[in-house]
Amino acid sequence: MEETRWLDDREARAWRALQLMHMRLNGELSRLLAADSELSYQDYSVLVALTDAPEGTMRMFELGRMLGWEKSRVSHQITRMTARGLVRKRRCGGDRRGAFVTVTARGRKELAAAAPGHVDAVRRLFIDRLTPRQLDQIASAAERILAAIDEACDGSAPDPAGGGDR
Repeated sequence: MEETRWLDDREARAWRALQLMHMRLNGELSRLLAADSELSYQDYSVLVALTDAPEGTMRMFELGRMLGWEKSRVSHQITRMTARGLVRKRRCGGDRRGAFVTVTARGRKELAAAAPGHVDAVRRLFIDRLTPRQLDQIASAAERILAAIDEACDGSAPDPAGGGDR
C-alpha cells in the first residue's frame, strides 16, 4: 500500500482557494441568473451545451459527460426542462435505451434573454479581475486538468452503442 502524499501548505492553499472560488462563484452566478431570468444555473448550462452542439442536439450520455453529471441528474434535469418547453427529448432509432435531447425555440429564446446579464456577471466577478496573462494561465491549467479527467474516464465512459443515457 502506498503512503498518502498529503498536501503541503502551498498545495493546500491552492486547492482550497480553487474549491472556495468555484463554490462561491457558482453560487453568486446562480443567484444572479435566477434573479434576472426564468432559468436556473443548471438550465443555463444545459442550454449552452446544446446550442453549441450541431443542430442543437446531443445524446443524453454526452450531455452528462460534458457537464460532469450522473445519469439520474441529467434525466431529472431534462424532464424538468422538457415540461417547461426548453428542450425536447426523443429516443435513438438504433438504440432503444438511448435518447437525444434538443434545444427548442423557446429554450433558445430564454437563453438569449438570460445571456447578456449572465455574461456581464461573469465579466464583473471573474474576467475583469484578472490580467490577460492570468486568464491564459487559468485556461491552460483548466484544459490540462480536463484532459486528464477525460483520459481517466475513457475506460469507464458509457458505450454509445450500448445506450446508458436514458
